[in-house]
Order: sequence, then C-alpha cells, then structure tokens
Amino acid sequence: MTAPDRTAPDTLSILVIGSGLGGLLAAVRAADAGHHVVLVTKSVLPESNTRYAQGGIAAALFRDDSVDAHVLDTLRAGAGLCDPAAVRVLCAEGPARVRDLIRFGVDFDRDESGVARGLEAAHSRSRVVHAGGDATGAAVEAALVATVRRRAAIDVREHTMLVDLLVDDGVVRGGRVLCPHGVQHNIDADAVILATGGAGALFSHTTNPSVATGDGVAAAWRAGASVADLEFYQFHPTALAAPGTPLVSEAVRGEGAVLLGSRGERFMLAEHPDAELAPRDVVARAIARQMERQGGAPVLLDATALGRELLETRFPTITAACRAAGLDWAVAAIPVAPAAHYWMGGVKTDAWARTSLPGLFAVGEVARTGAHGANRLASNSLLEAAVFADRAVRALGEPGRASTSRPADLPHSLSTSTIPGLLPETAPGSSPADLATLVDRRKLQRFLWDFAGVHRSGAGLTSTAASLAECTAPPASSTSVAALEDRNLLDLGRLLVAAALAREESRGAHFRSDFPDTRPDLARSVSQTLELVPAREAIAC
Repeated sequence: MTAPDRTAPDTLSILVIGSGLGGLLAAVRAADAGHHVVLVTKSVLPESNTRYAQGGIAAALFRDDSVDAHVLDTLRAGAGLCDPAAVRVLCAEGPARVRDLIRFGVDFDRDESGVARGLEAAHSRSRVVHAGGDATGAAVEAALVATVRRRAAIDVREHTMLVDLLVDDGVVRGGRVLCPHGVQHNIDADAVILATGGAGALFSHTTNPSVATGDGVAAAWRAGASVADLEFYQFHPTALAAPGTPLVSEAVRGEGAVLLGSRGERFMLAEHPDAELAPRDVVARAIARQMERQGGAPVLLDATALGRELLETRFPTITAACRAAGLDWAVAAIPVAPAAHYWMGGVKTDAWARTSLPGLFAVGEVARTGAHGANRLASNSLLEAAVFADRAVRALGEPGRASTSRPADLPHSLSTSTIPGLLPETAPGSSPADLATLVDRRKLQRFLWDFAGVHRSGAGLTSTAASLAECTAPPASSTSVAALEDRNLLDLGRLLVAAALAREESRGAHFRSDFPDTRPDLARSVSQTLELVPAREAIAC
C-alpha cells in the first residue's frame, strides 16, 4: 500500500459529510492538523448509526489476546472475501484508536481487572470493550460531539443533506447540499470525506435510525466512484420484535442467553457447533428458518438465567426497550427476529480511505474497505470507522489516488434492461410487480425485505429488478429531504438487487436458495459498473 506524501500543502478545506464516529473523528483529526473543516449532517449532530451501537468495540488490548488472533477471527467471519491487508490494518491500528477514544473522553466500563470486556459471536477471545453497559455507541457519540464543539476550526451545519458530489474533470471538488431552509447550494472543498453510514432504510425491518438512507453511497456512485460488495447486507439475528425494532446486542448471547423455538427448544444446537455464538449470518438464517416452521412467529431469546442484576447493569438500554414494550426479560424470554443492520459493501476504498475519484474519501459503513468481507465480525464496525477516519486525514492532500481498477465481474452480470422475464416466487397476496411505476418507500422496503433480505432466489430478485427498473425517482432538484432520500434508496435498491443477481452462490450474508453452496471460484468482489439508470449524475463546478 502507498503511504501518504508529506510534501502536500499544509492547509486544505475539508468537507466532512456525516456525524457518526467516522465523520466526527475525521473532523477532529483534520482540524487538529490545521485544516479548515465544514461538517454537515442531515439531522442533529448526535444522530447517527453510531449512537445506537450497543455491543462495543473489538480490539486486541489484553495480554491474553493478539492482533493475529483478531485478524484470524475477522477473516473467518468474512467468508473468504476479506482483503487481508485491510484486515491487518484494522486489527493492528485498532488498539491505538481505542486509546484515542479514551483520551477524547469515552469512559469505557471497568471491572476488578481494569477495562471490562465481553465475548461476542465468532470471537475466539473476550475482547469487546463497552461503555454504559450496552450504550457504547451513545458514549462514543457524546464524547466526540463534545470534542467537535470545542474545535473552533470546525464549522458544523446541522439539518444539511448531501444531494450530490461536485465533480470537475474527474476530481471531486465539494458537494451540493440541501440546507435547512429548503434551498440547495454548493460547498466547495479541496477534499470530501464521506461518513454517511449505511442504508437500513432499504428494508422494512432494520435496527438503523431513519436517517440511514445510503446518501453517500448513492451520491458517490452517481459521480462515477467504484462501489463493491453491495449484495452483502448483514441482518442482525436478534432485534426485539416490537415497534421500533430495537437491537438486542449479540453480547447478550455472549453472556449466556439462548435462542428458543415456540415450544421452548434450543434450535441453534443443531445448526452450528457454536450454537448461539455462530457467525451472524448463520444465526440470522437459522432464526428465519425457525420462524418459517412456526408460521412466522418470532423466536424467543431467553436471558432469564443471567439474573435481573446483570441484565439491568450490563444491558440497561435493552432493559428499557423491553419495559417500553411491556416485557420483563428477567422473568420471561423475549421475542426476537432478524433485522437489517450493517452494509459490508459501499464505496470502494484503498487502505488510506481513498476512493477511485481523486479528492473523495470514504470512512465507516459508507465505505467498502475490504475489512469485513462477506460478513462483518461483531463489534468491528466502530473500530473500522475510527481506524480509517484517522488514515483518511493522514492521507489528505497527497497527490495519489486509490486504484481505479474495479472488482472482477462475476458470471452473468445483469443490466436491468436485459433481465429476462421470470415469474416471481411470491408469498400469497404479494408480488414484486406491485412495486412498479411510482416510488413508494414502504413498498420498496417491503419487497427488498421479502426478495433481497435474509433469503433470496434468482426468480424473486429478477422480478424485483424488473419492477425497480420501471420506477421513477424524484428529481435531483427536489427541496424535500424525503424525496431526495427516496431517490437514493431507489438507486441503491437497484444496485443491491443487481449485485445479488450477479452473485450466483451463497456466501456470508448473501444466501440464494437457487445457489445454496459457496463457490471457491467466486471468492472475489462483484463489479458494480452496470448502467442501472439512464446516466450518472454529477454536478460540474
């Protein structure tokens, strides 16, 4: 990998888009390096996916752990699609970034041995540090928001949404944004750091907040940036089956909670040697199958053996969510089901967060660094945001760029204009054809959940792709946040479905009933160069 060139100009104007861990840390790092920073966020500064992260941050901080062990666990979870160099960067630099967060004021939980740590699925060691029990994300967000507000060099603009990137002769020169008063205008910059998070709003069931509409991935793709691995969306196995779909952290199962069918049987024992602590994709699919066997009813998560004191002190956020739903998980098992949680794919970057477009960087969930492969290891998400936000700022201003080579095409990559007409595999009373013509977010979410969710098939994906091709998106000139979000969701829905169609195998978070096996020859990223809309959209300066 190429290190940044230190002969670059000292002071740059930097546009950071997004206010999760990646965006906040990048803004602080850039300001501390002497750059002028404008930080824009679609909602209020503290609102992001980071805020809702529960489990913690995985890092090899302890004597009985090692970077090599963390690397091996991450590679195993990634199902053969990780970039080993990116994984090494993530795991080797992770401990230093956690220590940075401590210096910025994150108060990680402690026990008699020092910093407390937990075990989560697919980890071979207890290495997940947490704060506020199950409120790690909120603690990280609060500390970094306070740090940003103390930096006079950071111009914070809330309720400001990215519309598109400004591109001049193939170089990103800023962004077009929708301001709080409903007017679009341009923000010029020497470099743009995308930190807009994921796109859980693609699906009807998600643990993400409503702001997670994939704005950065969509804008980068329209500008011509390489994107990759969009078929790999991680569905968290255990979201509370209650209004709002609150997350029930994997750390609960790490403490000893078990999954039960409607008759009280532990069904995971027959699914995987690690039972409830199997990789997330395995547990999510097993739960989905069990729900099918019991007529769609949620499965049960039994944490009663942990006792009320542990549940209320270690998991206060989940305890509060249970109470709000009229449940007491200290005395009875609670209903849970899978929900869209994290996108492994995104804007393709190198090890310094550089994209294929000069002047554009991507950090956090918006980026596809290669560190997660086909299935992210639990609690590596906040770690990735911190590590690559730091690297992006170190690379600012240097004249190099990420490789422009795109991932290799998989066999039979499809354009929506050439998909053959196939009848969908539908549930009674529903069909992807119902989605055609107008963009209706709820329909889009429902059909992506049904046909591009935990379980997929070629027939359902093909019919959904054809319907998406007939939809009309709101114009880029819209002054409605919801309309611009719908435009992004339609673009991303088309891309995700096309990628899922092109990958004719099952791997990690991507499972197809018509191709249930993993194919060693397809252990590479799917190209996302298909022309799924009439033309790329980028605004010339």
